[in-house]
Amino acid sequence: MGEMGKMLEGMQENAEKLKSELGNKIYSVKTGGGLVELSVNGNGEVIDLIIDETTLTDKDMLQILLIGAINDANKMVQQNQQSSAMSMLGGMGNPFGGSK
Repeated sequence: MGEMGKMLEGMQENAEKLKSELGNKIYSVKTGGGLVELSVNGNGEVIDLIIDETTLTDKDMLQILLIGAINDANKMVQQNQQSSAMSMLGGMGNPFGGSK
């Protein structure tokens, strides 16, 4: 049980390190040819939003552009989280023994 405990402790440390690293990354997307620019961190938190003044007169267009930017940014964050987690797990080999 001692070996398994050490392995789980190492996994937890790696997960905390990964979470911290992801939180420091910045993802930026532009929609509508740059009319809306959105930046989020690796935790999916919005950290910057730039809206071109020409969109302020067309509420429907602005809503569509914002939804698109938010969805694109969220996809980028999720894909990076998944690939980072897979890389972390791949670097551990097979923790349960046996062949792959």
